[in-house]
Amino acid sequence: METTYDVLIIGAGLSGISMACHLQMECPNKRVGVLERRKAIGGTWDLFRYPGIRSDSDMFTFGYKFRPWHELKVLADGPSIRRYVADTAREYGVDKKIRFGIKTTQASWSSEDKRWTISAVDEESGEACTFTCNFFVNCTGYYDHDEGYLPSFPGIERFKGPCIHPQKWPEGLDYRGKKVIVIGSGATAVTLVPTMARETAHITMLQRSPSYVFSVPAFDKISAVLQRFLPDRWVFNMARRRNLLLQRLIYKLSKRWPDRVRSVLLAGVRKHVGKDFDMSHFSPRYKPWDERLCAVPDADLFKAIRAGTASVVTDHIETFTETGIRLKSGQELQADIIVTATGLQLQSLGGMALRVDGQARVVSELMTYKSVLLQDVPNMAWLFGYINAPWTVKVDMAASYVCRLLNHMDVKGVDMVTARAPTGEMQAETVMGSLQSGYARRGQATLPRQGRGLPWRVLHNPEKDRVMLLKDPVEDSALEFGVGSLRGAPFPASA
Repeated sequence: METTYDVLIIGAGLSGISMACHLQMECPNKRVGVLERRKAIGGTWDLFRYPGIRSDSDMFTFGYKFRPWHELKVLADGPSIRRYVADTAREYGVDKKIRFGIKTTQASWSSEDKRWTISAVDEESGEACTFTCNFFVNCTGYYDHDEGYLPSFPGIERFKGPCIHPQKWPEGLDYRGKKVIVIGSGATAVTLVPTMARETAHITMLQRSPSYVFSVPAFDKISAVLQRFLPDRWVFNMARRRNLLLQRLIYKLSKRWPDRVRSVLLAGVRKHVGKDFDMSHFSPRYKPWDERLCAVPDADLFKAIRAGTASVVTDHIETFTETGIRLKSGQELQADIIVTATGLQLQSLGGMALRVDGQARVVSELMTYKSVLLQDVPNMAWLFGYINAPWTVKVDMAASYVCRLLNHMDVKGVDMVTARAPTGEMQAETVMGSLQSGYARRGQATLPRQGRGLPWRVLHNPEKDRVMLLKDPVEDSALEFGVGSLRGAPFPASA
């Protein structure tokens, strides 16, 4: 198979397929390849197989803008999303460009050759393989696909039953009629609990501290009505715009009037769990959107709690026992199965090493330019989605920006571009700096940094990003263009 490309994409999940489709549409003459470690398209949505796995953003905005989601299910299940991504790849013909089972280990840039050399290994055969490209795009996300995050729980080895991390869910696990504890309070936990509650004897969500949880409709009734009178294309575009505006409104209100938004969110929980429920279990100490909000479809978590098939306990773990968990309050929780929904282990570039002219580049010591290019790394882009809005909204814009940049380079007859930052620009804050979630704090030594101002700050603002990435001129003083020389004179700026 071909090993030399104009553009090489690492990862065939949501981001990688978006990038490949944009190149197919906007740079059709480029030789494009995609390397994917797994055996299938889907990335996150192929990896995670725990019960009830679903999106935590509505699918009208989580789906690609260039291929809208055409179902009325608002929070789609994992298999549906996996099919959607794979169908998109087939429709645009990029599925034929993917090499599966390839783990990338190092990307090395040579200014003399004006090429990237990507070192990899075929995980099935163990055979080493090498690919070269002029431009490469990292689409591996930001967490370790091999291992999830597991705190050091005292006595965990004493527990006699299965202790499972959702990232490695065993196929065929039988939890019918069993007592289950799910440790965690994030998106994974609030998905697992109501789904498993339908078959367990009882399931307990054990949390150290609560998260904001709110209910959204599982089915878009507005779009269902509009479909009777309008073309589907209009209906789904309207749903996407409506939901994007609503999400942005909630985020902005949360930042401006956090106490009022908190009151509304807690009132929504109270409505579903009843007046006698202890609301401390859903009353976080932090402000809305300091961490991501957790959405549940049709209040399924609250319904399970009210029905008595599920419960919530807020406490700290003293130790695991042979039959469950003893809490610092003295309470003991019995369990046949324990699920540690304790989050992700962050990782940059899928664990791949990065070198430029023989010198290592450490991602956490670099900034991102317009949150797409890496500082001082030639001919490379990194697609990183939103943390306060659907991931794919940002990825689609970033992919289109990369295509604009490549086409601009072709028109100008240059074959290298490097983002250069002024001295003293870098700050300690990472690209996830606006979140206080545990995984974001743990990623301080893993993720790229931010700068004092644009284009080195990450906006997480679709309206401003749309202008910066899709409308503003490609050329500016921070980009150094050249023909075969990394330190060539910057290309003259133009309007």
